[in-house]
Amino acid sequence: MTPSYYAPAGGHPGQDQLLTDRAVFTNAYAVIPKGSMRDIVTSALPFWEGTRLWVLARPLSGFAETFSHYIMEVAPGGGSDRPETDSGAEGVVFVVEGEAQLHLGGVTHDLRPGSYAYLPAGSDWQLHNRSAAMLRFHWIRKAYETVAGLDAPDSLVLNEADIPPTPMPGTEGRWATTRFVDPADLRHDMHVTIVTLAPGAVIPFLETHVMEHGLYVLQGKAAYRLNRDWVEVEAGDYMWLRAFCPQACYAGGPGPFRYLLYKDVNRHMPLSGAAFARP
Repeated sequence: MTPSYYAPAGGHPGQDQLLTDRAVFTNAYAVIPKGSMRDIVTSALPFWEGTRLWVLARPLSGFAETFSHYIMEVAPGGGSDRPETDSGAEGVVFVVEGEAQLHLGGVTHDLRPGSYAYLPAGSDWQLHNRSAAMLRFHWIRKAYETVAGLDAPDSLVLNEADIPPTPMPGTEGRWATTRFVDPADLRHDMHVTIVTLAPGAVIPFLETHVMEHGLYVLQGKAAYRLNRDWVEVEAGDYMWLRAFCPQACYAGGPGPFRYLLYKDVNRHMPLSGAAFARP
């Protein structure tokens, strides 16, 4: 079965629409519903042509601490020869609509929906839309945390269709994760995966852990427990969860509930700042 990925198209609601929506912003989590991704809230980037984007998360006091998350929309003929201006930023690109041509380290890759690319910090890459249709993709960025004696990760270009999901033990495959990176590879300090829950499947306990999360719902709907609240989410919605925010999930039907998940991993907790000042 070909996976289905929701992608925003912008536009504006009519003047006859109600203001009520499901947007929530707290000190433990945020929910940005798909209806928030309108033309009026798009951004632009230097050195990108024919491109606009929705910024879903960025490092900010009281919000995301370790990453930024964009949904990029590139018109035919658009793209960039200088996409990343921060040499210390690693990135992940995940295509949800259209086709992209990625030049990475002297090799050209044709990306289609389901394509995943890991872009190491400082790598030489360019991306363009050479097709006649709109291109939409997720771009997740993080400052790479080097470790003395540990090599930097290699670049990766993969597709979800080629990777068997890993089922969560004891769930008969009703809760599974598509992993693009080997969890045992400590060179990586972030993971971007796809989590799939079958209709009626659950995350049956309140996960409470150190990893910060960004979740974009690619398909389906669910009731999600965030801290003390139950919220309804559907394809196109985005959730940010700070470290240690309790979380659980009940997947609705009729189809699978799937989301693109970011988390920071494999590094010591930083012991810096005023709270940890030493004499």
